[in-house]
Amino acid sequence: MPGPPVSIGAQVIVTPGAAGPPDLGTIVAVFPPFIMANGMPLATSGSLCTMINSLSGIPYPLVIGPIASSGVRVGGKALVRLFDRIPSPPGILMILGPPAAPFINDQWPP
Repeated sequence: MPGPPVSIGAQVIVTPGAAGPPDLGTIVAVFPPFIMANGMPLATSGSLCTMINSLSGIPYPLVIGPIASSGVRVGGKALVRLFDRIPSPPGILMILGPPAAPFINDQWPP
């Protein structure tokens, strides 16, 4: 899904969640190498999310899967964009935003 890149603080949802219903979370860490926009490190595959189990309320970590932008790569890791749908066990992770740099628009397919 082409769109602007996201960074730390972007909201995400994984469907199905760890216990079945969708779980909400936030991107909390982006690991080197970095690409920056607006002074923020842009999220790439391998970035870390903290998810909240929708049934128990217990937080758990989720690493963003490898399939995102096919054209923009940072150290071999794909750029993560607004509305990307990325296979990340236990389900499909959707990036909700907000975008870190709305003036950048990655048009490469997933």
